[in-house]
Amino acid sequence: MKLKEVLYKVAIEAVHGSTEVEVNAIHFDSRKIEKDDVFVAIKGTVSDGHDFIDKAISLGASVIVCQELPKNVLSQIVYVVVNDTNEALAHLANNYYDNPSSKLQLIGVTGTNGKTTIASLLYQLFKKAGYKVGLLSTVKILVDEVEYKATHTTPDSLTINYYMNEMVEAGCEYCFMEVSSHGIHQKRTEALDFKGGVFTNLSHDHLDYHPTFAEYRDVKKSFFDHLPKSAFAITNIDDKNGAVMIQNTQAKKLTYALKTYADYKAIILENQLSGLQLKINDQEVWTRLIGNFNAYNLLAIYAVAIELGIEKIEALRLLSELESVSGRFQYIVSEGKITAVVDYAHTPDALENVLNTINDIRTKNEKLITIVGCGGDRDRTKRPIMAKIATELSDKVVITSDNPRTEDPQAIIDEMEAGISAENFKKYVSILDRKQAIKTACQMAEANDIIVIAGKGHETYQEINGVRHDFDDMKIVKEILEQLNK
Repeated sequence: MKLKEVLYKVAIEAVHGSTEVEVNAIHFDSRKIEKDDVFVAIKGTVSDGHDFIDKAISLGASVIVCQELPKNVLSQIVYVVVNDTNEALAHLANNYYDNPSSKLQLIGVTGTNGKTTIASLLYQLFKKAGYKVGLLSTVKILVDEVEYKATHTTPDSLTINYYMNEMVEAGCEYCFMEVSSHGIHQKRTEALDFKGGVFTNLSHDHLDYHPTFAEYRDVKKSFFDHLPKSAFAITNIDDKNGAVMIQNTQAKKLTYALKTYADYKAIILENQLSGLQLKINDQEVWTRLIGNFNAYNLLAIYAVAIELGIEKIEALRLLSELESVSGRFQYIVSEGKITAVVDYAHTPDALENVLNTINDIRTKNEKLITIVGCGGDRDRTKRPIMAKIATELSDKVVITSDNPRTEDPQAIIDEMEAGISAENFKKYVSILDRKQAIKTACQMAEANDIIVIAGKGHETYQEINGVRHDFDDMKIVKEILEQLNK
């Protein structure tokens, strides 16, 4: 492939050398460079790719895409200077893989909570409808039925286009994709051809990355601003930011809601641990998912299905067959009749949703015991809020480690404890070791009590000082409850 072909639509400021040269592959990681590859120097939050240009050339790179020319410009190397290498990478990747997103019905799901559930259940619904489908999510990447491990909510541009090309090759017609604020801000979704977008909700998260909530909101909004006229934009109009998201979009505007008038409206008729009975636009449906937050998720899924051409009755039938996503309100009931719920709730809003859902369902004759921690190297401002919510909405709380990463786990717990009001001091204990915290909660529990383990959900590791150790909340709570029943 000639360099000029992969540079299509890249905003070029200057070129030193010929764009007629043949190129092999594209990389932004200098360690992966081979002969005649293109190296894209990305200015990251931790390191700057411009510092690795010499290394890339020594490994065989023949083309350098950069924002700043290096001091020593070599005559045998082609240098392409651009204003933004993240944006350039998105177009390079799209061109290299022959614009795979344009060959799929690509739907992006963005918002604070619900992205994984909506994208994953849309994959499930369209598979059940008989289609070949792709999924790009926090939990996993699926090329029809072939599964790959996910490392980011929204992967880098090369990874996105690689897997979308795999989906096209596998005959997939649809792709459902989580779109994170990081992914939008770092231009990873630039150049993708979206047929639709969904906004779930907006609440406190990622303020370690975005300096203000307003910027976080505006980054999400920019996703809808760039949707084409041929696409649709579906927004949760019950969320105070729902109308803002779509105010400048060229796409077809659609709304969903439980509380206000909307194009897609649902009423909760029954909300039990066994499922939800919903009335969606005058049609009733029973689903296996639980809670108000899942009523919103199901409504968004239904709206997307209809907009993509699924018949209404068929869409309702398929909704009724959907099963919960790994680590999203997953629950088991032990032989001793103790219910354990594992959920990814790692934001104040998500934790409040889960605990309110359980409190709405339970009889209050049983205890609600919550295990909660906060991740290290992430937004510190939510730590006291998480502890405050947990102690206000639970009978007992165990504060513990989540993924401390490079932070002192005890320091994280201390910051959480600062949010607990005096009247709730007697409700909680703090236990540094997460496994011991789960064991303590199980020992506190009696028949019919409910244990919520929040924060990690589907994750099967705990990250401490940069090292990932095997750790699966669901597996551990099952083992402990089985041992206590013996």
